[in-house]
Amino acid sequence: MKSKYLNYSLLIIVISLLSFTNINQEDDWKRLIEREAKLAAEQYKILYAKTPKDRMPKTYYSDKNEWETSSTSWWTSGFFPGTLFYLYELTGEQELLDLGMDKLEILEKEKHNKGTHDLGFMLYCSFGHAERLRPNERFKQIMLTGAESLSSRFNESAGVIRSWDHGNWKFPVIIDNMMNLEFLFWASEYSGNSKFRDLSITHADNTIKNHFRDDFSSYHVIDYDPRTGEVIGKETAQGLHDNSSWARGQSWALYGYTVMYRLTKDEKYLEQAIGIADFIFNHPNLPEDLIPYWDFDITEEEQMHRDVSAAAINASALLELAKYSSEKRSADFVKKAELILKNLVSDQYRAKGDEEGGFLLKYSVGHFKANSEVDVPLTYADYYFVEALVRYRDWYLN
Repeated sequence: MKSKYLNYSLLIIVISLLSFTNINQEDDWKRLIEREAKLAAEQYKILYAKTPKDRMPKTYYSDKNEWETSSTSWWTSGFFPGTLFYLYELTGEQELLDLGMDKLEILEKEKHNKGTHDLGFMLYCSFGHAERLRPNERFKQIMLTGAESLSSRFNESAGVIRSWDHGNWKFPVIIDNMMNLEFLFWASEYSGNSKFRDLSITHADNTIKNHFRDDFSSYHVIDYDPRTGEVIGKETAQGLHDNSSWARGQSWALYGYTVMYRLTKDEKYLEQAIGIADFIFNHPNLPEDLIPYWDFDITEEEQMHRDVSAAAINASALLELAKYSSEKRSADFVKKAELILKNLVSDQYRAKGDEEGGFLLKYSVGHFKANSEVDVPLTYADYYFVEALVRYRDWYLN
């Protein structure tokens, strides 16, 4: 009898210790997120002050103390206001909301831009958050016009949305395009017009069919014959070579199919997302800290350039994918996302103060082969990093 009570007492102690550990872990994450949000808010005020009123920040070159900005037609133009809105959510600072709203004024004209597939990035990552935080019919109409512009790039024969209008391709579609489908789903829900949803599903299905290899890795560019819909090329633009796995491309795919499952509850999209996650996180070239090199197929001599933007996208995607996965897979996905975030906030990757001109994360790679934006901060790396912090706080902390 004494042994029975002893065992019971030990069980209570173990449960109490585990509970205490969980509470401490939650407190640690709360403090980490509060600290990062406060620091990031101050940095983005610096970045706002350094950016001309009619421009958007793009990157910063610390060796030259030089900021590079872009016009609103550049594909990353929605990320800066979007990050300001996320930081407002994390801090409650009205100034951040006001600064984000201010930048929307120069961005609105892109709703008429039919020359890009990136309107989801440009409008939904900016006006979408603004409308969510401060519901506004004007914002909805801007986004709906933008969705019409984006849908004009859909080709019925190929069943996909055209990505680029440049280059020697006939009808190029890049894996990045998966990230703009959520915008079109929103348009269907708001307008009641199913065409936006239908063409998004068709695009996602044809991307599974034509972009992916048997191991769930993705080509970067698929070229179609716009008359017949036939695939005439499987190539890369930003990866190491046509058959390599460009790191950020795999991240776009992971995020995109996770979103497609959320929007449709079609199991094939969940299976696709999990398969992509397994490819990324079981790859022998993935470093232990889970911050990938810019391409999974690079040689040892080239393993010096990490792509922090890919890691930030992965962290945010994994936190959502965990919500739809089995208990075991969910715990693993959250653990990996936590490890990525803990590494991103380390001194190795996290910029302090104005060290990187007000940007948050160091060492992203835009286009390595073109020697463009190599080992520099980028707005989309910051955006998905802050999004992951928001998601972790809202979904995993009580």
